[in-house]
Amino acid sequence: MRLFPGLDEEVAETLRILRSASLDPRPRMIDTTMLYAPRSGGVKRYLLSKKSWLESHRPGIAHSLVVPGARHQAGPDGIVKLHASKLPFGDGYRWPSSVKRWGAWLASMKPSLIEAGDPYTPGQGALEAGQRVGCPVVGFCHSDPAGLAALHFGEWAKKPVEKRWARLFGQFDRVISPSQFIAQRLIEAGVGNIVVRPLGVEIDTFHPDRGDRPWLLKRLGLGADARLLCFAGRPAKEKNIDVLIEAVQKLGAPYHLILVGAGTGMPPEDRVIALPYERDPKAVARIIASCDAFVHANDKEPFGLIVLEAMACGVPVVGVNSGGVAETVDSSVGQLSVSADPDDYAQAIEALFDRDVQALGQAARLHTVEKFAWNRVFEDLCMIYADVSGKPAFVQPRDDWAVH
Repeated sequence: MRLFPGLDEEVAETLRILRSASLDPRPRMIDTTMLYAPRSGGVKRYLLSKKSWLESHRPGIAHSLVVPGARHQAGPDGIVKLHASKLPFGDGYRWPSSVKRWGAWLASMKPSLIEAGDPYTPGQGALEAGQRVGCPVVGFCHSDPAGLAALHFGEWAKKPVEKRWARLFGQFDRVISPSQFIAQRLIEAGVGNIVVRPLGVEIDTFHPDRGDRPWLLKRLGLGADARLLCFAGRPAKEKNIDVLIEAVQKLGAPYHLILVGAGTGMPPEDRVIALPYERDPKAVARIIASCDAFVHANDKEPFGLIVLEAMACGVPVVGVNSGGVAETVDSSVGQLSVSADPDDYAQAIEALFDRDVQALGQAARLHTVEKFAWNRVFEDLCMIYADVSGKPAFVQPRDDWAVH
């Protein structure tokens, strides 16, 4: 360690903090994943929302989040960062090098339950830690790595990745899928013991009242007759940003496509406005709520948390009739394209605007509040955690816990 100035001190201080935390008599849940970076999206928001909710509603549970970082660091907020190298062209994501070291760090915190949010080094390290301390490990399947391998490298890459994916997820005590789409992919790969639990949304952060259409039109230099289509997310190939661009170009005036973060590094395109990545969810909500519709063309999306966030903002969604988005969007809250073909997608956008867009947005908000508020989602997840771990504190609300 002394080859790297300061690293031994970082490790020692981090270990001291973790050892101190391990003396907490409460059952400890650890979430761990590498899908956590300065510019990452849905998984990070899910984990931070869970941490906040557990602190407020399940005080009988100690919760830690272990993720890669630029250096070893453990803060009072329960977020532990372990040094890992940046992935080349990985948009800030980091890849830990050692499964055993990652597992050792997790085991040192004496967890009662671990949730692994990926099948990579942290997920494998979670299984190592579970074996060391004798605690159950849940796998939350946020992605389809076999599908991504096929998309980026060709169909030849799908089967080997799928086999490894199935082998790893088959070792978890329970597998949580955010959608029937991903559950079916797991079943096809030979994984069992699956429960489907959708993600949720922070309904106070993502709210129609954050909308300010005159502000956005002025910022963009557009007239009041503009029809504003918005997408927010990473500039990843699977997001099918090219489909959105081609569709809006086919439609022409008065449609404009606003890409928040997803247009980074792209050459200028007609009728397309690229805005920078927004770290603050309230800033994202302000832009989305100021638009007429949210557009999402990924036909293999595992879930699509940003879609729920748009609906919570009172904005209807144009999606594709496949993947996880098709499970949260229907004709009552938006419009589904028959495919991710640009012609089909353009027709779906036109079909949405032939309807009462404002009424659809209001229905989207109501639907999201009733079915996808984080409180409902985490209550359901805690039932699973209690069942797997045997720890009643997961289903013990604040008032009941205070009595004991």
